Amino acid sequence: MGFEAYFRLSLGLEGDAMRRREFITLAGGTMVALPLAALAQKAGRTYRLGCLSPHPRDIQFNVRLRRAGFIDGQNLRIDYRAFASQIDLISQLAAELVIAQPDVIYAAGPEAVNAVQRATKSIPIVGITGGMVGEGLVKSFARPDGNITGISIFAPELDGLRQDLLIEAVPGIRRMAALADDLWFERVVKWLRGEAKVRALQEAARTRNVELSIYRVTRAEEIAATIDKAQASGATALNVLYSGMLDGNGPLIMERVAALRLPTMYQWGVWAEQGGFIGYGPSSDHLADLLPDSRRVFCAARCLPICRSNSRRNSSW
Repeated sequence: MGFEAYFRLSLGLEGDAMRRREFITLAGGTMVALPLAALAQKAGRTYRLGCLSPHPRDIQFNVRLRRAGFIDGQNLRIDYRAFASQIDLISQLAAELVIAQPDVIYAAGPEAVNAVQRATKSIPIVGITGGMVGEGLVKSFARPDGNITGISIFAPELDGLRQDLLIEAVPGIRRMAALADDLWFERVVKWLRGEAKVRALQEAARTRNVELSIYRVTRAEEIAATIDKAQASGATALNVLYSGMLDGNGPLIMERVAALRLPTMYQWGVWAEQGGFIGYGPSSDHLADLLPDSRRVFCAARCLPICRSNSRRNSSW
């Protein structure tokens, strides 16, 4: 039994919970199906859906759309772009989707929502991000203004809690690292008044007699080398901070830390279930419960409330 597998079992992380990517694609399929359904279906018309996500498309994305009466290749055409491995091109990918003039664009992650917002002020956007207000994507939850609705899961607020759980899970830890998406992290740090977020994480670690160092990356190609650098500097555990780009590169991160035998905390429980050390994130059941509200408000007006999730669950979803 390998190092990672051992700790998954000892922490009770085994289980039959829904895979995160499957949930995100199912949830995304539901969310985009709702506004599409609001467009009274006309016989013979083909609807267009644009999608910008950190994850590659898989068959589960079509499940909810099919249940809502939209079948890819029949009355629906899906233009899908995955950006995790090509974050530098995210603006170009968003522009390509807008040029296709879809009826709705689904954007997963703050990077995607921001890119699509800059590309269009008229096409409806349905997004899932860590915190739409704090990330500067909408003015308020109640009145976001513009052409966007979706769900905020308050993911950045969980970085500190994930850090505490990781420290508890690694006995005797004295030095640890946090992996951050530099482009997104800069925007979040600004929201939290300068370097306050970094200091808060480091101070919280210090109270546990642990030294925390932050390692930033801007693209997928830098991840493996940065993880190597963190371990070479003495870190004996790694906390992956919230980021769509990092989450989309979860398999790459998992492969590298497994080779280094470096205990790692992920943003979602599914990574633990797929062989990672530990993960903590929002409850998929709670997020699914919010989706009917998205349908109700999307039909109401252009200025649509943002659904907020404050439910979390540990890695065994």
